[in-house]
Amino acid sequence: MKLWSMRRAMLLAAASLAVPCAAAPAAASTAAAPKAAPAPAKAQVPVEYHKLANGLKVVISPDHSVPTATIGVYYGIGFRIEPRDRTGFAHLFEHMMFQGSKNLGKAEFIGLVNANGGVLNGSTRFDFTNYYEAIPSNTTETFLWAEADRMKGLDITQDNLTNQQGVVKNEVKVNVLNQPYGGFPWLDLPQKANVNWYNAHNFYGDLKEIDAATLADVQAFFKDYYAPNNAVLVVAGDVDPAQVMAWTEKYFGPIPASANLKFPDVSEPRQTAEKRSEKVDALAPQPALAWAYHVPPKGTPEWAAMRLIDLMLIQGPDSRLTKVLVNQKGYSGDVSGGINWPLGSAYDYNGPMLWSAFLIHGPEVTDDAILGDIDAVVKDLQDTLVTPAELARAKTKARSELYDTVGDGYRFGIVNLLASFALFDDDPGRINRLEAEIDKVTPDLIRKTAREYLRATNRTVISLKPGAAAAPAAAK
Repeated sequence: MKLWSMRRAMLLAAASLAVPCAAAPAAASTAAAPKAAPAPAKAQVPVEYHKLANGLKVVISPDHSVPTATIGVYYGIGFRIEPRDRTGFAHLFEHMMFQGSKNLGKAEFIGLVNANGGVLNGSTRFDFTNYYEAIPSNTTETFLWAEADRMKGLDITQDNLTNQQGVVKNEVKVNVLNQPYGGFPWLDLPQKANVNWYNAHNFYGDLKEIDAATLADVQAFFKDYYAPNNAVLVVAGDVDPAQVMAWTEKYFGPIPASANLKFPDVSEPRQTAEKRSEKVDALAPQPALAWAYHVPPKGTPEWAAMRLIDLMLIQGPDSRLTKVLVNQKGYSGDVSGGINWPLGSAYDYNGPMLWSAFLIHGPEVTDDAILGDIDAVVKDLQDTLVTPAELARAKTKARSELYDTVGDGYRFGIVNLLASFALFDDDPGRINRLEAEIDKVTPDLIRKTAREYLRATNRTVISLKPGAAAAPAAAK
């Protein structure tokens, strides 16, 4: 059995409903009152949480089902709070972390993972930058040493910086500038919906600002933010927690904390008027429409309700907007979206966030027609209590998504949740309360949340129109 399917099967089996066996009918005079069906078992993720003297948060989740381990190091610095006039800097720095450290030269970290049959990656998100690798569990100490080595000190040279500036600029050109619908709507909607620069700038980066990054910028950024008191280490898998802590103390313990952690105010005011704009895309073959609403603050009951609203309105073939916009009206073959979509999950961010969606449609369809149908679906949610059956279906979806996440064979999903909850909430154990948070949502709370957060005055809309590329200027 494949690693992923084996772990997922074990997890689902542990959390499945207990089905009572059928019994022979008893005599009428001695029949006992029927027992209530047992409640669904809750999946419990083992969580050990520690902190080193230098501020490093350490989360360990032992799982001996297969002889592998996954290590994640999350730094509390993402593109939301990168320096002004240095858009794309957080992403650029992610690349710099693979350019070599004191004991591992350029690309040697990657080579070490590959030589041991592991897999690795890194990413930059709104509120963190992360690095993670899944490796044989008997190499856990080696990779704790390797992660500590690059946290302790990068090989920050002008040659490495110049090289990675070229790599990142090429990514922007390939993934955004030279792609139809490039960056639409995930780069565009935050810039239009938000008013705080930290939430509303080009996260991928303007080419001229990527070029403007200096060696001094990189060195200061590393010293300030890539420090143990701004990081979480997660180790999940076939490990002994006491041994992991001993190695962690040995390799990470001597690294000094940052004395210059500064974080800006990223709050957003309540939106009180709908925002509409238009974008022309010379490469797009068809029009597209994107829309977004600000979501409730994380951790509130309304946020949990919004999580279910997302599942009811847009996720899956049974969702309301898919039924109307795709199946009934035929505007598009698909409606995509979600909370923190497509850059992460509904759980791995820390600050203002959007629930966004988009579709590509034919030129014969007007934006107003699509928005009118969206408004009708939303109005029904605002006026009429959802049925118990629809709410139960949404909760089942939420539970299924959670189990898919923690059942991922490489354990990247469980590492991501544990790291996010430790980094943002100082509470990795929240992973075991997610089901309870969702279970508490009522039809009344769904309606209340829809009335406040799905207001038209809380919405941002962008219409994308295909357009011919500008003709080159005539030679003089």
